[in-house]
Amino acid sequence: MADKKSLGLLALAGVEPYVEKKNEEYMCDEQYEHFSKILNAWRTQLREEVDRTLSHMQDEAANFPDPVDRASQEEEFALELRTRDRERKLIKKIEKTLGLIKSGDFGFCKTCGIEIGIRRLEARPTADQCIDCKTLSEIKEKQLGG
Repeated sequence: MADKKSLGLLALAGVEPYVEKKNEEYMCDEQYEHFSKILNAWRTQLREEVDRTLSHMQDEAANFPDPVDRASQEEEFALELRTRDRERKLIKKIEKTLGLIKSGDFGFCKTCGIEIGIRRLEARPTADQCIDCKTLSEIKEKQLGG
């Protein structure tokens, strides 16, 4: 069916989109467990990617006599290292978010305190602002930056 669209992180974690039960409290234990599964699967996938990048770079390290070949290889390694650095920062953000789940503070906007929402969190599990506060902060950032 077309309405059974699988989201990337949900598929990675092997879970379906969360279906809220009638009168269910926001961020109950089942919801915390749902997001923990998603975040842990994502963290595992990123760690495996970091390991693959490292072994790939070690395997590919060669001393090319041609300066063009050497420059191409250095450029490729620089891109991989930049990607790996982004992944490492994302892993830290995931671990911070898992800490919020353990402390019971997950799912609420750090700016205004309202519920972020299940669907937004499924799309971006590390979100720490509601969509309105995030939009406002991006507008302010654009105004100050440009």
